[in-house]
Amino acid sequence: MSYKLYIPGPINVSQKTLAAMAQPMIGHRSADFVALYNSLQPDLQNLFYTKDPVYLSTSSAWGVMEGAVRNLSRKKVLNCMNGAFSDKWNDVSRRLGRDAAALKFDWGQPVCPEAVQRELASGQYDAITLIHNETSCGCMSDLPALMSVIRQFPDVISIVDCVSSFSALPIQKDALGVDVLITGSQKALALPPGLALISVSQRALERAKNTPDRGYYFDLNEFQTNHEKGMTPSTPCIALLYALRSQLDSIKAEGLENRHARHARLNKHVRDAVSALGFTLFPREGFGSVTLNCFANSLNVDLPALNKILKTKHNFIIDGGYGKLKGKTFRISNMGDETDETMAAVTTAFASALAEAPKLP
Repeated sequence: MSYKLYIPGPINVSQKTLAAMAQPMIGHRSADFVALYNSLQPDLQNLFYTKDPVYLSTSSAWGVMEGAVRNLSRKKVLNCMNGAFSDKWNDVSRRLGRDAAALKFDWGQPVCPEAVQRELASGQYDAITLIHNETSCGCMSDLPALMSVIRQFPDVISIVDCVSSFSALPIQKDALGVDVLITGSQKALALPPGLALISVSQRALERAKNTPDRGYYFDLNEFQTNHEKGMTPSTPCIALLYALRSQLDSIKAEGLENRHARHARLNKHVRDAVSALGFTLFPREGFGSVTLNCFANSLNVDLPALNKILKTKHNFIIDGGYGKLKGKTFRISNMGDETDETMAAVTTAFASALAEAPKLP
């Protein structure tokens, strides 16, 4: 029995995309690979809203997130933290031996531009990490407002995770002045996990050149050197690149404006439908994600029991809360290739399962 995933990732992958992965293998140093790699660049640059290259890494996004800190911070990195994954970036920075400061906000609260301004004004930092859409609590910070602050500090390199927001709304890398923009394959791109995509500014590459302990696998300049030849530094997962090529074709056929509008519409449908059942949104009002909804368990429902009903009777799975929010919140994804019909089916099934699910003592 197969189940449809409405967790925040991995998400459902279409049969069209899966079929694309079954194409014959090619050598990663062949002319065929160069043609495939180069064919991806214009559409990826369009999605990133950038003139910079988009590098491809066979890793989770955390690989290039760690690599970006290792390449770009020599002085001190400021980690903006408002959920499980942004909290993790501070741990990663410290494990790399970097001097790192934690700018903390409550889970579900957006990163505050004024707080970033005050911290960067100290002159201690040469890099800053942000998560645009904090998946653990469904909170999306105001990236344009944050970047308007960060641009005031030309020595600070901005490293932005847009893993769970990328392609669901416009994130204009060059216009915003983002130095490093990172995403992964398993969220709104609706691909299997295992591929990271990263676009890097020229000034970030110059910084990396002068960082002696930047390693090899995630060395940004290795990515650039190989990019110029239409290749990747190490052997990539070619099947995922076939899948990416297929999905980029689908995104182009739908049109970016239509894609963005669809994500916003489906997100509102879930928010309205579940709110009507008595649940409240967990993140601060006005800062909810457009790719998932994180609801507070305000009705004190037994979430594992509810999810079991959804799975066994309706073949759907949602998320029962992440980390310290497990059992206290639940998350329903609307990202990727979902439609009005598929999301209506999810909310109808959710209401049915809720009627059967027990309450906690």
